[in-house]
Amino acid sequence: MNMFLLPLLGGVLLGAGAALLLLFNGRIAGISGITAGLLTPSKADTAWRAAFVGGLAVGGVLLALVRPESFGPPVISGIGATLAAGLLVGFGTRLGSGCTSGHGVCGLARGARRSLVATLTFMAAGALTVFVTRHVLGGVS
Repeated sequence: MNMFLLPLLGGVLLGAGAALLLLFNGRIAGISGITAGLLTPSKADTAWRAAFVGGLAVGGVLLALVRPESFGPPVISGIGATLAAGLLVGFGTRLGSGCTSGHGVCGLARGARRSLVATLTFMAAGALTVFVTRHVLGGVS
């Protein structure tokens, strides 16, 4: 039951958060764009961006404290692989003009064709990365 309940609850909360942000603020809930907006503090919309990103962080910390098993076993990949992965994600979100939340959750729900292409590209790149790291490189250590 919990195997389906927590992901379902997470999906409902993510969808509700995206819908409320669009309804009350007229903004798309793309996490990379919201976070990038925090790096330019001259904008007047810093408060809601900080609250949104802070809410994500607090939610993750609370879940880790209450149900640490929800995160699965720890992945130890080393600082080099972690930095490379972070840079690739950042490059990909800039190249695709958005991230999985903006394109995959909000863009697809709005029927945007470019979000469908972006989401398919994200998924294909992820599947290719898993294949290469597990089967070609023998796992990341």
